[in-house]
Amino acid sequence: MNAIIIAAGSGERIGDDVKSTPKALVNINGKPIIEYQIEVLKKNGINDIIVIRGKYGDKFKIKNINYINDNNYEEHDILGSLMEAKQFLENDVIVLYSDIIFENKIIQQMLETKADISIAIDTEWEENYVGRTEHPKSEAENVKIDENQKILQIKKNIQNGHHQICEFLGIMKFTKHGGKIFVEKYDEILSRNKEKFHEAPSVLKGYLTDMLQELIDCEIKIEPVFISGKWCEVDTKQDLDRATKKFS
Repeated sequence: MNAIIIAAGSGERIGDDVKSTPKALVNINGKPIIEYQIEVLKKNGINDIIVIRGKYGDKFKIKNINYINDNNYEEHDILGSLMEAKQFLENDVIVLYSDIIFENKIIQQMLETKADISIAIDTEWEENYVGRTEHPKSEAENVKIDENQKILQIKKNIQNGHHQICEFLGIMKFTKHGGKIFVEKYDEILSRNKEKFHEAPSVLKGYLTDMLQELIDCEIKIEPVFISGKWCEVDTKQDLDRATKKFS
């Protein structure tokens, strides 16, 4: 089992003091976010860890990690960053956003699923947005599921209707076969070079959620993993303060 941490982004929204720091290296209680992630991964026997780094990538000093340099980080978004490491999707792999901090049992829950493609979702997500004015609920990456727990839609700011709305944590798991499906579908779309790609202006500017929606539209099953446990996204100064208290 591999793990890929997509860490090409910086901490510009958190504050001026960390705007030239990769978000993964922002400290929470004296320890970078990525070290929390690596500790949890290794506790679950995942030692082959790949970090995709972009601007300010030279600030990563963690040893015994494989680094992929995303030299094209200005030309694409997080989906394109992941594709810089697509050769590592040829094995079973956990994929993580670099700005999330989470409890050990969340990764344990992800490892239990046998699905080819699965994503971690939170059903109690709305309480995490109380008082979160710098990153409001409208910015959440929502997941709409039906009564049979089938994922129907994934994007930001899905309005509540007749289906349950959850939040995507930024944690995915692929089997070898699932990774193959994901990469082949991405390459197919890229070769068509269509302008708009779901919520993004193009596939190069796409998010992981845009690619997941493409798979859903193609009737490719994505398994929801309903997590229970403590986690935080760290995107703003408010988020940082909240995570500092939550993981003290």
